[in-house]
Amino acid sequence: MTDPIPLTDELLDQWADDRNGPVALHLKQKLVPVEGEGGVIFPPTYADIGYCIDTLSDGTKIAQIDSVGSQANRMEPLFKAARDGEPENPLAKLVPQIEIEIGNQERVSLLDLAHRAGDAVVRSAPGLMEKMEEAFGTLKRTGDAEPLARLAPTSLVFGVWDSRGSSNHKVPRLVRSLIRAYDVEVLHSAAQFNSVWKLLSEEQQNVLLTEEKKPKRHKRSEIGLADAPAVFRNTKLPQQINGQFNQEARVLGGVIPNGDIVREVTVNLVALRSLGAASEERSQILRRYLLGLTLLAATTDQEMYLREGCHLRYAGDEIWQIIPRRGELEAVDLHSEDAQARLYQYAVQYHGKFQPEEPQSPFKFNIKEAKKLLIKKDDGDEA
Repeated sequence: MTDPIPLTDELLDQWADDRNGPVALHLKQKLVPVEGEGGVIFPPTYADIGYCIDTLSDGTKIAQIDSVGSQANRMEPLFKAARDGEPENPLAKLVPQIEIEIGNQERVSLLDLAHRAGDAVVRSAPGLMEKMEEAFGTLKRTGDAEPLARLAPTSLVFGVWDSRGSSNHKVPRLVRSLIRAYDVEVLHSAAQFNSVWKLLSEEQQNVLLTEEKKPKRHKRSEIGLADAPAVFRNTKLPQQINGQFNQEARVLGGVIPNGDIVREVTVNLVALRSLGAASEERSQILRRYLLGLTLLAATTDQEMYLREGCHLRYAGDEIWQIIPRRGELEAVDLHSEDAQARLYQYAVQYHGKFQPEEPQSPFKFNIKEAKKLLIKKDDGDEA
């Protein structure tokens, strides 16, 4: 394999500007459990289906370990400002730090909201909701992405859908990441909870049994006063079929990957170059600014402790490939210290030229505005 080509500002400019240039950048990143190859890992569990596992025609099972949406929600907070007492996050200065006050004066960052600029919380925050409404409207009517990028540039990086606004506009992701495990075998688990019930006196037991039978009372097992086995999941699947225990209904116990665990990351340069502003000069600055953010998000190491029972680490070579419209792929260095420093300086440079807006924050969540979101469009205008 030839050595990766070094990263230069000229190469970055080409990716952002040249419509005849490469269509994407792609990384296949091998991961392994911290326990080592062959270690048990726990995929996310979904209602009704359990693990998301597909079976190929040859019988091979492929498990989704972290979805595209989940990966995006892990990457976006890389740009959040550090909390008081923590070291400064240098990436935070590259994007606006917008907060919304909800509940008992608790604040949430726009960078933590699952639907980003299109989130219901944003659409329920006077002062911010109007700005976002105007920005989405401008993007849909004229193709000018600058107003949205000035407020919420990461919404363009990770994709957004204005499903709660009047524009109903969708913006595709500039970076897409997904983790899968190949050739997996599903394991099951069982447990037995033993309460203190047997230690209670007969009189105490009778009192609790009588109380449990009254209306609007919890079952003893729900509050930890009854022994409870954990063998079957809370699912619609029957626990027995033809007198035999249904393995599909049992409590899941993770998977063993006989193949690789792979994180695939794709940077969509076609989608990037489709974004524009009111002039060619501003369009160029916008695209270069967003490219800097996108590549920092795509190449910055994230913690691979995904959930209880799924703690991974990076393994093997990490070679990014430049994907041309046709022809041979070409390796490029995006991970070395020099490359990371160049990416950061590039992002800083075009952040300075683009100058995102820094709205007065925090905005306040308004329950009356949230109520309006519950009204169907054909149900009238009154809240």
